[in-house]
Order: sequence, then structure tokens, then C-alpha cells
Amino acid sequence: MEHAQATTRLEAVLAANPRDDGAWSMLGHLLRRAGKLEGAIACHRRGLEVAPENAGIWSNLGNALVEAGRFDEALAAHGEALRLDPGAASFLFNSAVALRKAGRFKETLAMIERAVASGTSTPELRWERALARLQIGDYVHGFADYEARRGLASYHGRPPSERAWNGGPLDGRALFLFAEQGFGDAILAARYVPLVKARGGRVLYECHPELRRVLSGLGVDAVLPPGSPPPAFDVEASQMSLPGLFATSLASIPPPVTLTVPDSSREKAAVRLGAREPGTLRVGIVWSGRVTFADNGRRATSLARFLRFAEVPGVRLYSLQKGPPEAELADSGVAGCLVTPLGPDLDDFADTAAMLEQLDLVIMTDSSVAHLAGSLGKPVWNLVQHVPYWVYGFSGDRTPWYPTMRLFRQGPEQDWEPVFVRAADALRAEVRRITGR
Repeated sequence: MEHAQATTRLEAVLAANPRDDGAWSMLGHLLRRAGKLEGAIACHRRGLEVAPENAGIWSNLGNALVEAGRFDEALAAHGEALRLDPGAASFLFNSAVALRKAGRFKETLAMIERAVASGTSTPELRWERALARLQIGDYVHGFADYEARRGLASYHGRPPSERAWNGGPLDGRALFLFAEQGFGDAILAARYVPLVKARGGRVLYECHPELRRVLSGLGVDAVLPPGSPPPAFDVEASQMSLPGLFATSLASIPPPVTLTVPDSSREKAAVRLGAREPGTLRVGIVWSGRVTFADNGRRATSLARFLRFAEVPGVRLYSLQKGPPEAELADSGVAGCLVTPLGPDLDDFADTAAMLEQLDLVIMTDSSVAHLAGSLGKPVWNLVQHVPYWVYGFSGDRTPWYPTMRLFRQGPEQDWEPVFVRAADALRAEVRRITGR
């Protein structure tokens, strides 16, 4: 309601005075927050018609253009803001964000150094530096900066503590290892738990209920539901701080966690999938991660794009999709004939893992299932956005975090079509290799 009221007031101001540059820019800001990016961009440009030397409007325009994925225009707008006011901390920060999201990481780091040299030092700036450094594989410095996330206004995890573990010997002390971020992050970080246990302490492990069975073989001393008060402990650490605490470099990434797949889940998968059809490739598909994830709109796509894989002779598709995007399958009219829906049978990640064991290949856009398949050692083709999660770096078709994963990357144009063309060609080649067709 506040947004609607503010918009109405600004529209009244502009009706009375169409040359109020501040009102145009504020309306653009409100529209951007509401996800109405084209309208936001137009409003900022109207403001600049009136006040072309207003650096703040240029920066606001750049922010809207970044969210719209129009990076060249965004960088030009931020460049204008800095030309007009070269020392403004917010303009330097906004430019750094735009450069990182455009995949120009060396320039990102240079812009951040410029901001630091001007006296700016904030958790937000350090967080941007962490993301840029991790993306280019500078883990030594990147993981040090990664801790800045806990100082962000948007951070909703446990606040920093005076009992933070430094990664050293535990000598019998109890460590509370708390969960942070999503399911995929928990699977990613679980590989470090055996290393933690080797430090000689008791591990109190916070675990999402959906992951409890599949991660039940970690050998921890207690498994705690998220958000519940932990029992007495001596030191604590976030699971996502473990790569930094163990001084991870590209050469020292531990192997993926060994998952537990219960017999009951395997029996369910065997019944659901039935006997294999001779000469065919069973291919799992996932087209979206959790819709509540802020960047899901960029990393996800639609079921319709995946249906081209059903055109490949010898391929049978199985949907592992969960959540609201699962409805696309029912709406498509192909459920049960071109795509076998497995989502209704998946009660947790142990069930998903059992289904994955029965498949030959998974093709998907990035989500927690990619981490699950990679940890199982299953072939997984991950179709990733132009600037993906830092684990996947920014070039090449492999990641050291998951040896059986193959990456198909968007180009700077952020177009999914070439990605799916390459994946379909690769799938035809894979069918020929395996079945001789």
C-alpha cells in the first residue's frame, strides 16, 4: 500500500510539473523495486531530459539497466555518474556491482580498489570483492572477504559471535556448525564435515529436514533442526565459512560429500521407474530452482526449452522438478507421455538421490539438484547463466567442485537458445556413444 500511495503522489507531482527531475527519478526507483524495469528506465531517462547533469539519476538509471540485463548501457550510465561526481562512494559501489554482473571482474576489482582508496570501507563493498575474487578462482583472498556477508543488512543468518571457531584443533570442545543459505550450499559445504571431525571435537550439526536422511552418514555427534536453540557448545561456525577456515584453494578442494541413500528410497525409485527400455537413455531434467531465491529469474528457464531433448531418438525424459514451476508440466500436456513426472514421489533429497541413481544423465539449470547429482558422481549437465554461482567460475566446461559435472554457459548476450542448441547436439552425440544409434 505504501508503494501505491507513493507512486500516486509522485504521479500527481509530475502532472503538476513534468520537469521535476527528482520526481521522475524517485518514480523510477519505486518502479524498479516493484520489478517494473522498463518503466523505471523510461522514468530515469525522462528525468535526465530535464537534468542531464544530475549524477544521481545517471546512477539510478544504471542500476535499473543492470537489473534488466542491459549491461553495456548500464556501464555507460554509471560512467556518466562517475564523470560528474568521481568520488561519490555510492556511485563507485554501484559501478562495481554493474561490472561484476557484466562479468568484467578485473575492472570490478579495480573499481573497488578505487573506492577503498577514496576512504570507503563497507561490508557491501567487501562482499562485492569476495564475489569477484571467488568467480576468478582467487579463493585465498575471496574466502577472507566472503565473511563480510554477515555484516550485510540483508543477512538473515546467525549474527557474528565472540565464540567463532578459527579452524584450529577442537581438543574435545563442542562445535555448533550452523546452516546458512540454501539446500545446495549445505550439500556443497558438507564435504568439509569429515575434516571438522578430524579436528578432535564434538560436532553439533544444524541440518534442513529435507537433507537429514541424505546427509545422515556424516558421523556428527548431534543433528539439530534449523532455528532451534542449540545445546551447550564451546565454539561455532557457519557451514559456509568452512571453505575459508580450511584455507581452500583451487588445488585443495575436498571431494564431494558421500551421500546416504536409504533402501526405502531405492525401492521407491525402482518401482516408480520400472524396467529399463533397451537402447534408451534415461535423462532427468530440472528447469528451475527455488523461486524465492533472488537470482532465480536469471538462472532458471521454462520447461518448454527442455522439450527439445525429447526429440532426440533414444532419449526418455524424467522430471525431477519441485515447487511452483512443477505446474508447468501439468499445463504442458506432455506429462506421462514425453516427460515422466517424478516430483510427486520426491519427499526429500534422499528420494531424489535414489531417482538420480536410476538415471543415466541429468540436464538442468542450476539448483540444489546439481549439487546432489554431482555429489553422487552422476553425469550432470548444468546449463548456467552468464555470471553463475562462483563455484562454476567464469570459463571452461568443468568445475573442480564436481568432477562429473559439465557446464554449458550463456554468453554475454544472456541468451538461453545457443545453450540449449549446444546441449541438444551434445545429447545426440551421447546417445550415439552409448547406444550406437
